[in-house]
Amino acid sequence: MPHTSPPTVVVLTALPLEYEAVRAHLGSLRTIEHDAGTWAAIGPLDDTPWQVALVQMGEGAVNAAVLTERAISWLRPQALLFVGVAGSLKKKKVKLGDVVFATKVYAYHGGRDTTEGFKVRPDSWRSSQRLDQAARHVLGTTAHFKPIAAGDVLLDSEVSAVAKHLKNHYEDAVAIEMEGNGVAHAAHLSNRVDAAVIRGISDLANGRKAKADASGSQLRAAARAAEAAFAILRDLPPLDPARQGGTAAAHETTPEPTAVYSGDHVDHRNNINYAPVVGKIVYQNPPRQN
Repeated sequence: MPHTSPPTVVVLTALPLEYEAVRAHLGSLRTIEHDAGTWAAIGPLDDTPWQVALVQMGEGAVNAAVLTERAISWLRPQALLFVGVAGSLKKKKVKLGDVVFATKVYAYHGGRDTTEGFKVRPDSWRSSQRLDQAARHVLGTTAHFKPIAAGDVLLDSEVSAVAKHLKNHYEDAVAIEMEGNGVAHAAHLSNRVDAAVIRGISDLANGRKAKADASGSQLRAAARAAEAAFAILRDLPPLDPARQGGTAAAHETTPEPTAVYSGDHVDHRNNINYAPVVGKIVYQNPPRQN
């Protein structure tokens, strides 16, 4: 019988400490290399049907978008998770060490600057319904299911122009990071993978990031995000190719009458001659007469 590869999930990280937090959940991995030089560490997720391909992208939304698209076309995963750390935009509700499953990712830089002020032109992408439902089932109240904002700014102030912009125009975002918009956009354009962003809160975006990082908050936040990601994967069944797009019941139709090649006929099932012919088709299950 032909060899069939196990279903794949790609896990993307930006920072080395995020990569190591994810790597800690995996056993034996082998390294594979894309023709353009991108590396992935790939191996089985024990006690599940999944194999996980782990890619460290580096920082920045443009970099994230390019490498996400590359990972999808190269590794052809059923699911893709971007896992790592973020800053809180709601410090009273979303605290250090909390996990945020991004229901929506905002790219917050878009707009038009006019003499009347800045006119926002929002762009956003939602996490896949399949991963959202799996996360809600597994994580429950241990995670925040809220939007996040993403852009090429490391926010560490509550009173900066970016902070005010987010408060005025993206008030429902509870966390901020730098790559999720690139990941979400690339996954959306691929149109063939379930994708989600999962972040652990490592700072409060309030001018005290260096102090929080020195306390080990990034390591703890990355570990919490990785734990959440693998909890979801361990509960997520791979897609049955025969049932992609809905349940079996949703695809039930009245069977077509079965054509049986018997009697006087001309069989052109494997022929390339399309000239007119004379013959007959005998039905085993005759079509109903209206």
